Amino acid sequence: MRVTVSAKLKLRHTPGQKEALDAVTLAYRDALNFASEKAFEMNKTSSAPKLHQAVYETLRERFGLGAQMACTVEKQVAATYKAQWTKLKQNIKAREAGFTKKRYKGLDSAPKFVSRTLEYQHGRDYSWKPGQKVSIGTLGGRLVLEYEGYAKHLDAIAAGCETGAAKLYYQRSKKQYFLIVALNLELPDPQPTGHPHVVGVDVGQRYHFVAQSNQGGTMFQAGGRARHTKDRFARARRSLQRKGTRSAKRRLVALSGRERRFIANWNHRIAKELLTRFPQSLIGLEDLTNIRDRTEGRSNPHASRKAKRGKRRRSQWSFAELQTFVAYKAPLMGSMAVKVHAHHTSQSCPKCGHASKANRPGAGLEFVCEVCGYRGHADLVAARNIALRTLLVRQDWMSTGALSMRPDRPQNADPQAGSAGRDVSYDEVKAAYAELRWSTDTSPRL
Repeated sequence: MRVTVSAKLKLRHTPGQKEALDAVTLAYRDALNFASEKAFEMNKTSSAPKLHQAVYETLRERFGLGAQMACTVEKQVAATYKAQWTKLKQNIKAREAGFTKKRYKGLDSAPKFVSRTLEYQHGRDYSWKPGQKVSIGTLGGRLVLEYEGYAKHLDAIAAGCETGAAKLYYQRSKKQYFLIVALNLELPDPQPTGHPHVVGVDVGQRYHFVAQSNQGGTMFQAGGRARHTKDRFARARRSLQRKGTRSAKRRLVALSGRERRFIANWNHRIAKELLTRFPQSLIGLEDLTNIRDRTEGRSNPHASRKAKRGKRRRSQWSFAELQTFVAYKAPLMGSMAVKVHAHHTSQSCPKCGHASKANRPGAGLEFVCEVCGYRGHADLVAARNIALRTLLVRQDWMSTGALSMRPDRPQNADPQAGSAGRDVSYDEVKAAYAELRWSTDTSPRL
Protein backbone atom coordinates (compact mmCIF):
# COMPACT_ATOMS: atom_id res chain seq x y z
CA MET A 1 0.00 0.00 0.00
CA ARG A 2 1.42 3.36 -1.04
CA VAL A 3 0.78 6.51 0.97
CA THR A 4 1.97 9.97 -0.12
CA VAL A 5 2.88 12.54 2.54
CA SER A 6 4.38 16.02 2.31
CA ALA A 7 7.69 16.72 4.01
CA LYS A 8 8.55 20.33 4.81
CA LEU A 9 12.32 20.77 4.81
CA LYS A 10 14.03 23.93 6.05
CA LEU A 11 16.94 24.89 3.78
CA ARG A 12 20.10 26.22 5.39
CA HIS A 13 21.23 28.94 2.99
CA THR A 14 23.74 31.76 3.22
CA PRO A 15 22.87 35.34 2.15
CA GLY A 16 24.55 34.73 -1.20
CA GLN A 17 22.64 31.50 -1.75
CA LYS A 18 19.42 33.25 -0.78
CA GLU A 19 20.02 35.81 -3.54
CA ALA A 20 20.29 32.99 -6.06
CA LEU A 21 17.03 31.48 -4.78
CA ASP A 22 15.39 34.91 -4.92
CA ALA A 23 16.43 35.31 -8.54
CA VAL A 24 15.02 31.95 -9.69
CA THR A 25 11.73 32.28 -7.77
CA LEU A 26 11.11 35.82 -9.11
CA ALA A 27 11.98 34.74 -12.65
CA TYR A 28 9.65 31.75 -12.32
CA ARG A 29 6.82 33.99 -11.11
CA ASP A 30 7.37 36.45 -13.97
CA ALA A 31 7.38 33.54 -16.41
CA LEU A 32 4.05 32.32 -15.02
CA ASN A 33 2.48 35.74 -15.51
CA PHE A 34 3.88 36.02 -19.03
CA ALA A 35 2.52 32.58 -19.98
CA SER A 36 -0.81 33.44 -18.38
CA GLU A 37 -1.12 36.57 -20.52
CA LYS A 38 -0.31 34.56 -23.65
CA ALA A 39 -2.86 31.91 -22.77
CA PHE A 40 -5.47 34.64 -22.26
CA GLU A 41 -4.69 36.06 -25.70
CA MET A 42 -5.06 32.57 -27.20
CA ASN A 43 -8.78 32.42 -26.32
CA LYS A 44 -7.98 31.47 -22.70
CA THR A 45 -6.55 28.14 -23.74
CA SER A 46 -5.96 25.35 -21.25
CA SER A 47 -3.90 23.27 -23.69
CA ALA A 48 -0.31 22.79 -22.56
CA PRO A 49 0.93 21.75 -26.06
CA LYS A 50 -0.48 24.91 -27.67
CA LEU A 51 1.00 27.05 -24.94
CA HIS A 52 4.35 25.26 -25.32
CA GLN A 53 4.61 26.29 -28.98
CA ALA A 54 3.82 29.91 -28.14
CA VAL A 55 5.99 30.60 -25.09
CA TYR A 56 8.73 27.96 -24.72
CA GLU A 57 11.51 29.83 -26.51
CA THR A 58 10.69 33.08 -24.74
CA LEU A 59 10.70 31.40 -21.34
CA ARG A 60 14.18 30.05 -22.05
CA GLU A 61 15.68 33.24 -23.49
CA ARG A 62 13.99 36.10 -21.64
CA PHE A 63 13.63 34.55 -18.18
CA GLY A 64 16.63 32.21 -18.28
CA LEU A 65 14.70 29.14 -17.16
CA GLY A 66 15.95 25.63 -17.79
CA ALA A 67 14.16 23.31 -20.19
CA GLN A 68 12.33 21.32 -17.51
CA MET A 69 11.38 24.42 -15.53
CA ALA A 70 9.96 26.09 -18.66
CA CYS A 71 7.80 23.03 -19.33
CA THR A 72 6.62 23.10 -15.72
CA VAL A 73 5.54 26.73 -16.13
CA GLU A 74 3.44 25.84 -19.17
CA LYS A 75 1.77 22.91 -17.42
CA GLN A 76 1.02 24.98 -14.33
CA VAL A 77 -0.58 27.78 -16.33
CA ALA A 78 -2.60 25.29 -18.41
CA ALA A 79 -3.83 23.60 -15.23
CA THR A 80 -4.81 26.99 -13.79
CA TYR A 81 -6.92 27.85 -16.84
CA LYS A 82 -8.49 24.39 -16.80
CA ALA A 83 -9.55 24.97 -13.18
CA GLN A 84 -10.96 28.38 -14.10
CA TRP A 85 -13.01 26.86 -16.92
CA THR A 86 -14.35 24.23 -14.53
CA LYS A 87 -15.42 26.89 -12.03
CA LEU A 88 -17.08 28.87 -14.82
CA LYS A 89 -19.12 25.84 -15.93
CA GLN A 90 -20.13 25.15 -12.33
CA ASN A 91 -21.21 28.78 -11.95
CA ILE A 92 -23.34 28.58 -15.10
CA LYS A 93 -25.11 25.48 -13.77
CA ALA A 94 -25.64 27.11 -10.37
CA ARG A 95 -27.12 30.23 -12.00
CA GLU A 96 -29.45 28.12 -14.14
CA ALA A 97 -30.59 26.23 -11.03
CA GLY A 98 -31.17 29.50 -9.18
CA PHE A 99 -28.60 28.89 -6.45
CA THR A 100 -26.84 32.19 -7.19
CA LYS A 101 -27.14 35.27 -9.34
CA LYS A 102 -23.46 36.19 -9.31
CA ARG A 103 -21.48 35.71 -12.50
CA TYR A 104 -18.08 34.07 -12.22
CA LYS A 105 -15.41 36.62 -13.14
CA GLY A 106 -12.29 34.48 -12.92
CA LEU A 107 -11.75 34.52 -16.69
CA ASP A 108 -12.51 38.21 -17.24
CA SER A 109 -8.76 38.83 -17.08
CA ALA A 110 -5.63 36.72 -17.12
CA PRO A 111 -4.96 34.96 -13.78
CA LYS A 112 -2.11 36.63 -11.94
CA PHE A 113 0.50 34.72 -9.96
CA VAL A 114 1.82 36.45 -6.84
CA SER A 115 3.44 33.73 -4.73
CA ARG A 116 7.17 33.09 -5.11
CA THR A 117 6.69 29.33 -5.21
CA LEU A 118 8.18 27.17 -7.94
CA GLU A 119 7.98 23.48 -8.68
CA TYR A 120 10.94 21.13 -9.09
CA GLN A 121 10.91 17.70 -10.76
CA HIS A 122 12.92 15.00 -9.03
CA GLY A 123 15.97 13.90 -11.00
CA ARG A 124 15.80 16.93 -13.27
CA ASP A 125 15.56 20.04 -11.09
CA TYR A 126 16.59 18.60 -7.74
CA SER A 127 18.28 15.51 -6.33
CA TRP A 128 19.44 14.19 -2.96
CA LYS A 129 23.06 14.23 -1.83
CA PRO A 130 24.81 12.33 0.99
CA GLY A 131 25.09 14.01 4.37
CA GLN A 132 21.50 15.31 4.48
CA LYS A 133 21.96 17.67 1.54
CA VAL A 134 19.91 18.45 -1.54
CA SER A 135 20.92 19.84 -4.93
CA ILE A 136 18.42 22.29 -6.45
CA GLY A 137 18.47 24.22 -9.69
CA THR A 138 18.80 28.00 -10.02
CA LEU A 139 19.38 30.39 -12.91
CA GLY A 140 23.14 30.17 -12.39
CA GLY A 141 23.40 26.42 -11.88
CA ARG A 142 22.91 23.98 -9.03
CA LEU A 143 23.08 24.80 -5.32
CA VAL A 144 23.86 22.10 -2.76
CA LEU A 145 22.19 22.99 0.55
CA GLU A 146 21.80 21.32 3.89
CA TYR A 147 18.28 20.83 5.20
CA GLU A 148 16.44 19.92 8.38
CA GLY A 149 12.94 18.73 9.13
CA TYR A 150 10.73 16.19 10.90
CA ALA A 151 12.79 13.21 12.09
CA LYS A 152 10.55 10.56 10.49
CA HIS A 153 10.66 12.38 7.15
CA LEU A 154 14.44 12.66 7.33
CA ASP A 155 14.74 8.95 8.07
CA ALA A 156 12.52 8.11 5.10
CA ILE A 157 14.63 10.25 2.75
CA ALA A 158 17.86 8.74 4.09
CA ALA A 159 16.43 5.24 3.56
CA GLY A 160 15.90 5.97 -0.15
CA CYS A 161 12.15 6.60 -0.07
CA GLU A 162 10.66 7.33 -3.50
CA THR A 163 10.09 11.07 -3.88
CA GLY A 164 7.96 13.01 -6.33
CA ALA A 165 7.76 16.67 -7.27
CA ALA A 166 8.91 19.33 -4.81
CA LYS A 167 8.01 22.97 -4.28
CA LEU A 168 10.41 25.71 -3.29
CA TYR A 169 8.43 27.92 -0.92
CA TYR A 170 9.46 31.30 0.50
CA GLN A 171 8.13 32.41 3.89
CA ARG A 172 8.28 36.18 3.99
CA SER A 173 7.82 36.50 7.75
CA LYS A 174 11.00 34.48 8.44
CA LYS A 175 12.81 35.34 5.18
CA GLN A 176 13.41 31.64 4.86
CA TYR A 177 13.11 29.11 2.02
CA PHE A 178 11.53 25.70 2.50
CA LEU A 179 11.43 22.68 0.21
CA ILE A 180 8.11 20.82 0.32
CA VAL A 181 8.66 17.30 -1.00
CA ALA A 182 6.16 14.52 -1.76
CA LEU A 183 7.27 11.25 -0.13
CA ASN A 184 5.76 7.98 -1.36
CA LEU A 185 5.78 5.60 1.61
CA GLU A 186 5.26 1.86 1.17
CA LEU A 187 3.13 0.38 3.96
CA PRO A 188 1.93 -3.21 4.49
CA ASP A 189 -1.31 -4.04 2.69
CA PRO A 190 -4.26 -3.67 5.09
CA GLN A 191 -6.16 -6.77 6.20
CA PRO A 192 -9.62 -6.93 7.82
CA THR A 193 -8.20 -8.81 10.80
CA GLY A 194 -5.84 -5.90 11.42
CA HIS A 195 -8.77 -3.53 12.01
CA PRO A 196 -10.86 -5.14 14.75
CA HIS A 197 -12.72 -1.92 15.62
CA VAL A 198 -15.25 -0.15 13.41
CA VAL A 199 -15.90 3.57 13.96
CA GLY A 200 -18.54 5.77 12.37
CA VAL A 201 -17.71 9.49 12.13
CA ASP A 202 -20.43 12.08 11.52
CA VAL A 203 -19.09 15.53 10.63
CA GLY A 204 -21.03 18.71 11.28
CA GLN A 205 -20.83 22.37 12.20
CA ARG A 206 -21.94 22.54 15.83
CA TYR A 207 -19.94 19.37 16.53
CA HIS A 208 -17.08 19.08 14.07
CA PHE A 209 -17.35 15.34 14.44
CA VAL A 210 -19.12 12.75 16.55
CA ALA A 211 -17.52 9.30 16.54
CA GLN A 212 -19.12 6.02 17.61
CA SER A 213 -17.32 2.69 17.90
CA ASN A 214 -18.93 -0.71 17.57
CA GLN A 215 -17.34 -1.46 20.94
CA GLY A 216 -19.34 1.31 22.61
CA GLY A 217 -16.80 4.14 22.71
CA THR A 218 -17.98 7.62 21.74
CA MET A 219 -16.23 10.92 21.12
CA PHE A 220 -17.71 14.39 20.67
CA GLN A 221 -15.62 17.22 19.21
CA ALA A 222 -17.38 20.54 19.81
CA GLY A 223 -16.81 23.30 17.28
CA GLY A 224 -17.63 26.30 19.48
CA ARG A 225 -14.05 27.47 19.90
CA ALA A 226 -13.26 27.29 16.20
CA ARG A 227 -16.55 28.98 15.31
CA HIS A 228 -15.83 31.81 17.77
CA THR A 229 -12.39 32.37 16.21
CA LYS A 230 -13.83 32.36 12.68
CA ASP A 231 -16.45 34.92 13.73
CA ARG A 232 -13.67 37.13 15.11
CA PHE A 233 -11.82 36.89 11.79
CA ALA A 234 -15.06 37.75 9.96
CA ARG A 235 -15.60 40.88 12.06
CA ALA A 236 -12.03 42.04 11.46
CA ARG A 237 -12.36 41.33 7.73
CA ARG A 238 -15.63 43.27 7.51
CA SER A 239 -14.08 46.25 9.30
CA LEU A 240 -11.05 46.31 6.97
CA GLN A 241 -13.23 45.98 3.87
CA ARG A 242 -15.19 49.04 4.91
CA LYS A 243 -11.99 51.09 5.14
CA GLY A 244 -10.79 50.08 1.69
CA THR A 245 -7.35 51.69 2.07
CA ARG A 246 -4.15 50.16 0.71
CA SER A 247 -2.93 49.29 4.19
CA ALA A 248 -6.30 47.70 4.95
CA LYS A 249 -6.01 45.55 1.83
CA ARG A 250 -2.52 44.43 2.83
CA ARG A 251 -3.88 43.57 6.24
CA LEU A 252 -6.70 41.57 4.64
CA VAL A 253 -4.16 39.42 2.79
CA ALA A 254 -2.27 38.70 6.00
CA LEU A 255 -5.52 38.02 7.83
CA SER A 256 -6.67 35.50 5.26
CA GLY A 257 -3.40 33.59 5.65
CA ARG A 258 -3.76 33.50 9.43
CA GLU A 259 -7.33 32.23 9.22
CA ARG A 260 -6.41 29.54 6.69
CA ARG A 261 -3.53 28.31 8.87
CA PHE A 262 -5.73 28.28 11.96
CA ILE A 263 -8.38 26.13 10.27
CA ALA A 264 -5.78 23.72 8.85
CA ASN A 265 -4.06 23.38 12.23
CA TRP A 266 -7.41 22.82 13.96
CA ASN A 267 -8.38 20.06 11.52
CA HIS A 268 -4.94 18.45 11.82
CA ARG A 269 -5.19 18.38 15.60
CA ILE A 270 -8.71 16.98 15.94
CA ALA A 271 -8.02 14.37 13.22
CA LYS A 272 -5.02 13.15 15.20
CA GLU A 273 -7.10 13.08 18.42
CA LEU A 274 -9.74 10.96 16.69
CA LEU A 275 -7.21 8.44 15.38
CA THR A 276 -5.42 8.29 18.74
CA ARG A 277 -8.72 7.63 20.54
CA PHE A 278 -9.62 4.72 18.22
CA PRO A 279 -6.42 2.87 17.18
CA GLN A 280 -6.38 0.05 14.61
CA SER A 281 -9.87 0.91 13.39
CA LEU A 282 -11.80 0.88 10.15
CA ILE A 283 -13.19 4.41 10.12
CA GLY A 284 -16.34 5.21 8.15
CA LEU A 285 -16.78 8.69 6.68
CA GLU A 286 -19.83 10.07 4.90
CA ASP A 287 -19.61 10.73 1.19
CA LEU A 288 -20.67 14.40 1.18
CA THR A 289 -19.89 15.20 -2.45
CA ASN A 290 -21.88 18.25 -3.67
CA ILE A 291 -23.64 18.56 -0.32
CA ARG A 292 -23.78 22.35 -0.56
CA ASP A 293 -25.56 22.18 -3.92
CA ARG A 294 -28.17 19.93 -2.33
CA THR A 295 -28.71 21.89 0.88
CA GLU A 296 -27.95 25.59 0.29
CA GLY A 297 -31.05 26.46 -1.73
CA ARG A 298 -31.67 29.81 -3.38
CA SER A 299 -29.92 32.98 -2.26
CA ASN A 300 -32.06 35.60 -0.54
CA PRO A 301 -30.84 39.21 -0.73
CA HIS A 302 -33.37 40.21 1.95
CA ALA A 303 -32.23 37.61 4.49
CA SER A 304 -31.85 38.61 8.11
CA ARG A 305 -28.48 39.12 9.76
CA LYS A 306 -28.86 35.80 11.57
CA ALA A 307 -29.56 33.97 8.30
CA LYS A 308 -26.56 35.59 6.62
CA ARG A 309 -24.35 34.60 9.54
CA GLY A 310 -25.57 31.02 9.27
CA LYS A 311 -24.87 30.98 5.54
CA ARG A 312 -21.36 32.32 6.11
CA ARG A 313 -20.68 29.63 8.70
CA ARG A 314 -21.90 26.94 6.32
CA SER A 315 -19.62 28.25 3.59
CA GLN A 316 -16.66 28.07 6.01
CA TRP A 317 -17.47 24.49 7.00
CA SER A 318 -14.23 22.64 6.17
CA PHE A 319 -15.58 19.08 6.34
CA ALA A 320 -13.71 17.96 3.21
CA GLU A 321 -10.36 19.04 4.64
CA LEU A 322 -11.07 17.26 7.92
CA GLN A 323 -12.04 14.05 6.14
CA THR A 324 -8.94 14.28 3.96
CA PHE A 325 -6.69 14.64 7.01
CA VAL A 326 -8.35 11.65 8.69
CA ALA A 327 -8.00 9.56 5.52
CA TYR A 328 -4.30 10.20 4.96
CA LYS A 329 -3.30 10.05 8.64
CA ALA A 330 -5.18 6.79 9.27
CA PRO A 331 -2.76 4.39 7.47
CA LEU A 332 0.20 6.08 9.16
CA MET A 333 -1.37 5.35 12.56
CA GLY A 334 -2.47 1.78 11.88
CA SER A 335 -6.06 2.53 10.86
CA MET A 336 -7.93 2.91 7.60
CA ALA A 337 -10.73 5.18 6.37
CA VAL A 338 -13.50 4.34 3.90
CA LYS A 339 -16.46 6.34 2.64
CA VAL A 340 -20.04 5.16 2.92
CA HIS A 341 -23.28 6.53 1.53
CA ALA A 342 -24.74 9.47 3.46
CA HIS A 343 -28.36 8.48 2.73
CA HIS A 344 -30.49 9.70 5.71
CA THR A 345 -27.81 8.97 8.32
CA SER A 346 -29.28 11.47 10.82
CA GLN A 347 -32.93 10.70 10.00
CA SER A 348 -32.85 6.88 10.23
CA CYS A 349 -33.65 5.14 13.49
CA PRO A 350 -30.85 2.73 14.46
CA LYS A 351 -33.34 0.66 16.49
CA CYS A 352 -36.25 0.08 14.08
CA GLY A 353 -34.87 1.42 10.78
CA HIS A 354 -37.61 4.00 10.16
CA ALA A 355 -36.31 7.01 8.18
CA SER A 356 -38.17 10.31 8.10
CA LYS A 357 -37.57 14.03 8.51
CA ALA A 358 -40.15 13.94 11.31
CA ASN A 359 -37.59 12.03 13.38
CA ARG A 360 -35.76 15.35 13.81
CA PRO A 361 -38.30 17.67 15.54
CA GLY A 362 -37.59 21.22 14.46
CA ALA A 363 -34.46 20.00 12.65
CA GLY A 364 -32.70 20.19 16.02
CA LEU A 365 -30.11 18.03 17.75
CA GLU A 366 -32.69 15.73 19.34
CA PHE A 367 -33.66 12.53 17.54
CA VAL A 368 -37.08 11.07 18.32
CA CYS A 369 -38.30 8.14 16.24
CA GLU A 370 -41.98 8.64 15.42
CA VAL A 371 -42.50 4.86 15.20
CA CYS A 372 -40.69 3.24 18.12
CA GLY A 373 -40.03 6.34 20.26
CA TYR A 374 -36.24 5.86 20.30
CA ARG A 375 -34.52 9.03 21.55
CA GLY A 376 -30.96 10.24 21.27
CA HIS A 377 -28.51 12.89 20.10
CA ALA A 378 -29.04 13.33 16.35
CA ASP A 379 -25.32 13.45 15.55
CA LEU A 380 -24.68 10.38 17.69
CA VAL A 381 -27.50 8.55 15.90
CA ALA A 382 -25.89 9.49 12.57
CA ALA A 383 -22.50 8.21 13.79
CA ARG A 384 -24.10 4.89 14.78
CA ASN A 385 -25.71 4.52 11.36
CA ILE A 386 -22.37 5.26 9.69
CA ALA A 387 -20.67 2.70 11.94
CA LEU A 388 -23.25 0.08 10.90
CA ARG A 389 -22.65 0.79 7.22
CA THR A 390 -18.91 0.64 7.78
CA LEU A 391 -19.36 -2.69 9.53
CA LEU A 392 -21.17 -3.91 6.40
CA VAL A 393 -18.18 -2.83 4.31
CA ARG A 394 -15.85 -4.75 6.63
CA GLN A 395 -17.99 -7.88 6.38
CA ASP A 396 -17.87 -7.68 2.58
CA TRP A 397 -14.11 -7.19 2.81
CA MET A 398 -13.74 -10.34 4.90
CA SER A 399 -15.96 -12.43 2.63
CA THR A 400 -14.67 -11.24 -0.77
CA GLY A 401 -11.11 -10.19 0.06
CA ALA A 402 -11.63 -6.85 -1.73
CA LEU A 403 -12.20 -3.55 0.04
CA SER A 404 -14.77 -1.27 -1.62
CA MET A 405 -17.49 1.05 -0.42
CA ARG A 406 -21.11 0.25 -1.09
CA PRO A 407 -22.13 1.29 -4.64
CA ASP A 408 -23.50 4.77 -5.04
CA ARG A 409 -25.83 6.15 -7.68
CA PRO A 410 -23.94 8.74 -9.77
CA GLN A 411 -25.71 11.79 -11.09
CA ASN A 412 -27.75 11.29 -14.27
CA ALA A 413 -27.29 7.53 -14.04
CA ASP A 414 -29.70 4.60 -14.08
CA PRO A 415 -30.92 4.02 -10.47
CA GLN A 416 -30.72 0.26 -11.05
CA ALA A 417 -27.13 0.34 -12.29
CA GLY A 418 -24.56 -0.85 -9.78
CA SER A 419 -21.02 0.43 -9.41
CA ALA A 420 -18.14 -0.97 -11.41
CA GLY A 421 -17.20 -4.48 -10.37
CA ARG A 422 -20.27 -5.00 -8.14
CA ASP A 423 -23.51 -6.80 -9.06
CA VAL A 424 -25.59 -4.86 -6.53
CA SER A 425 -28.11 -2.16 -7.39
CA TYR A 426 -28.46 1.16 -5.61
CA ASP A 427 -31.96 0.30 -4.34
CA GLU A 428 -30.70 -3.00 -2.94
CA VAL A 429 -28.02 -1.12 -1.06
CA LYS A 430 -30.60 1.23 0.49
CA ALA A 431 -32.66 -1.81 1.45
CA ALA A 432 -29.61 -3.38 3.08
CA TYR A 433 -28.95 -0.18 5.03
CA ALA A 434 -32.58 -0.12 6.21
CA GLU A 435 -32.15 -3.59 7.72
CA LEU A 436 -29.18 -2.58 9.88
CA ARG A 437 -29.86 -2.33 13.61
CA TRP A 438 -27.80 -0.96 16.49
CA SER A 439 -27.72 -3.57 19.25
CA THR A 440 -26.88 -2.61 22.84
CA ASP A 441 -25.50 -6.14 23.30
CA THR A 442 -22.31 -5.11 21.49
CA SER A 443 -22.25 -1.73 23.27
CA PRO A 444 -22.15 -2.44 27.03
CA ARG A 445 -21.55 1.22 27.89
CA LEU A 446 -24.84 2.41 26.39
